[in-house]
Amino acid sequence: MTPIDLNADLGEGFGRWRLTDDERLLSVVTSANVACGFHAGDAATMRRVCELAAERGVRIGAQVSYRDLAGFGRRAMDVPPGELAAEVAYQIGALEVFARAAGSRVAYVKPHGALYNRVVRDEEQARAVVDGVVLADAGLPVLGLPGSRLLELAGKAGLPVVEEAFADRAYTDEGTLVPRREEGAVVTDPERVVSRALDLARGEVAARSGRRVAVRARSLCLHGDTPGAVDLVRRVRAALEAAGVRVEAFA
Repeated sequence: MTPIDLNADLGEGFGRWRLTDDERLLSVVTSANVACGFHAGDAATMRRVCELAAERGVRIGAQVSYRDLAGFGRRAMDVPPGELAAEVAYQIGALEVFARAAGSRVAYVKPHGALYNRVVRDEEQARAVVDGVVLADAGLPVLGLPGSRLLELAGKAGLPVVEEAFADRAYTDEGTLVPRREEGAVVTDPERVVSRALDLARGEVAARSGRRVAVRARSLCLHGDTPGAVDLVRRVRAALEAAGVRVEAFA
């Protein structure tokens, strides 16, 4: 089987408030999607997470978002393409400062929340994200959903593309994620999450309807804000390795 990267959303705090257990998650994952201040995160948090990731050899990814701290980046927004491209580049650049200071670098880019879902089908917003990545660094890989407009346009722009899947999210029959507002969109039962991770490593997953859907993935995402996230990621990694899957970063 293809090697699998484990990524998680980290640095999702602000000031004195912390949502993710960054230090413990960084002992398990191979890639860290670090909030860049638009949906969560601040300068001190970004610096701390980059230092911890560099110490552990975990790849640092810029998790770019709409400017939506109050809504955690999960509210639909209409941002002009030029403005969005500039904001994507701005977020990558901010994180790069702290990654470099820690002796590492920003190794990839992944949209967050509403932006992630929007660029699956919205060509204008997807192109703006790609333009922002190119503006920041024309060699950065882009992590996203298989078959999305984002990955299609990123590939056309010459950016490396990496497909990811979600062990803790429900899928539609079309291979897209069930919207969070719908019941059952987030899978919380540990046994199901582990089982789905193993299925995804083999290239398929059970959709919400029960239909088996082909899903290509080089990276598996587990959300750091899920209750018990650290133990869950440990179980997933142990199960993958027991099944003979090599767990390693893609970047």
